[in-house]
Amino acid sequence: MKREEMVLACCSDLAGKVRGKAFSASEFDKRLRRGVGWTPTNVQITCFDTIAESPFGSLGDLVLIPDPATRVRVALGDTEPVEHFVVGNIRHTSGEPWEFCTRSILQGALERLEKVAGLTLFGAFEHEFQFRNNTGDDSGAFSIDGFRAERGFAGVLFAALREAGVSPDTFLREFGRGQFEVTIKPQPGVAIADHSLITREIVQAVAHQSNRKVTFTPLRDPAGVGNGVHIHMSFLDAGGKPATYDPSGRHELSKEAGQFIAGILKYLESIVAITAPSVVSYLRLTPHRWSAAFNNLGYRDREAAVRICPVSDISDIEKASQFNFEFRAADCTASPYLQLAALVHAGVQGIEEGLEMPVATEDDLSTLDAAALNARGYVRLPQTLEAALERFATNSLVRSWFPNGFADTYVKHKQGEMSFLSGRDPAEICQAYEQVY
Repeated sequence: MKREEMVLACCSDLAGKVRGKAFSASEFDKRLRRGVGWTPTNVQITCFDTIAESPFGSLGDLVLIPDPATRVRVALGDTEPVEHFVVGNIRHTSGEPWEFCTRSILQGALERLEKVAGLTLFGAFEHEFQFRNNTGDDSGAFSIDGFRAERGFAGVLFAALREAGVSPDTFLREFGRGQFEVTIKPQPGVAIADHSLITREIVQAVAHQSNRKVTFTPLRDPAGVGNGVHIHMSFLDAGGKPATYDPSGRHELSKEAGQFIAGILKYLESIVAITAPSVVSYLRLTPHRWSAAFNNLGYRDREAAVRICPVSDISDIEKASQFNFEFRAADCTASPYLQLAALVHAGVQGIEEGLEMPVATEDDLSTLDAAALNARGYVRLPQTLEAALERFATNSLVRSWFPNGFADTYVKHKQGEMSFLSGRDPAEICQAYEQVY
């Protein structure tokens, strides 16, 4: 039987899910101009495929316009259909960016960074995931045995990522049950989030090709090991040169980088509802889980919200090009575009306010009470999604970083998500998220 190749024009929505509409590959060039039709209320489809309260109802029409720079075409097997998709921006039918398009929101934040500081964001996402139907030996964390069990998967994954236009970096057997981590090389601007989306989907596609399932959920079991997203960031100046490292700066950070980090930490409690936006995110963001529980900077500390990453004096890469910092209060229940947008806006706010570069902590903040934390300028991050949403919704400055109406719609979206889980215990909630991420 004949088979026509299809392309999915897609976007990353408020739930961090990739949704879209397919068309014939033979029409690709035409669709770059015409796009595909889209519906405003789609923005309120939760990760559980329920529809949260929508300000749009059944009204309105939009267009999803593919960006050819994001086109992915990967052949995973001789008999399987080709994995073929392209990421795009949602626009009004007049051509103006739609206020709830996550990719457009990030592009606006990056434009603000360039306007205020003359800098381009340069970075990459690290992703942790677990095999759901793993039947092999779960021993061997970080070991050659652990890697050997999935050597074949890793080889296919790296080949598929390269074919998709992503540059893979490392693959390792992580600590948790059936848990692995894949890292990719940094990119500038919106491509940071594009490559995160592509990586997540290619991991899923490679697993699907071998009749396996993976999950990026923050937590499969309340007592288990979590899956995080680590967002590495640095800057390039107008000439494309590294602009994060300054040997004379505090912790060797440039002035702008220090102010940027200070902004993230100052506003973190109000943006964590975007960077870690699920109910189970807050079971993971607790002390001693190697995630983040406070708004602190750490020097090579994997429990800090922002970590200054190590550099190697023996590397063939110059120190300035290696130097970066890592945001750790994040996971894959979020859109990578919204995560970066929130971080960039908070960081640019820090530059505009001329905030002082923070001092890295060297102690366990979980041993301090609220008064002691406050005296040192730290806060315990929200401990539930509901509390995180309240801090986001009540911070008028943070709300102003996003298009008109976004904050209220986002909160209603997440309330719809929480409503679906009403009455379930933590184990059942973990299982529900495992099924959809």
